[in-house]
Amino acid sequence: MRSSTMPASRPRGGEGPRFGAIETTLEDWQHVFQVNFFAQIILARGLVEELERAKGAVVNVTSIAGSRVHPFAGAAYATSKAALMGLTREMAADFVSRGVRINTISPGEIDTTILSAGTGKLVDEQIPMHRLGEPEEVAKAIYFLCIEQSSYVNGAELHINGGQHV
Repeated sequence: MRSSTMPASRPRGGEGPRFGAIETTLEDWQHVFQVNFFAQIILARGLVEELERAKGAVVNVTSIAGSRVHPFAGAAYATSKAALMGLTREMAADFVSRGVRINTISPGEIDTTILSAGTGKLVDEQIPMHRLGEPEEVAKAIYFLCIEQSSYVNGAELHINGGQHV
C-alpha cells in the first residue's frame, strides 16, 4: 500500500500513477468523498432556508470521470463524482418543493492545471471537437443553470466535454 498522498481535489497524485480501487487507501477514499460528495449536501442543507427565500439554484460539479473509467482519474475521484450525480437527482426531488432547483455540470477535459500528461492524445482521439474546453465555457454553463432562462431545468446533468461522452 502506498502512503496517503492524494490531494483532496485531484483525481490522482501529481504525475504519478492512476490510483485504482485496490491501491487507494481507505483514508484517501474518505477524504475524497468528504470533499467531492459530502461537502455538497452539507452546504446545501446548511443554506436551505436562504436558498428557499431566494428561489435559488444549486449547481454541483461532477466530471466525465463519474460516468466511465477515465485513464487519468483515480477510482475514489471517479466514484465520488458518480455518487454526486446520483445525489443531484435526489436533491432535485427533495428541494423542488421549496422552489430550489438542483442540477449538475459534468466537465470533460478543461484547460486547467489539473490536466495530466497524455491529455493531448486523449483530445485527439476521444473528443470530437478536437480541443480542450475553456474554464469560461464551464462558468457560462453554470451561470445558465442559475438564471431565469433555465427555470424549468431541474435534476439535469449538463455535459461540457466537446462530445467526449458520445
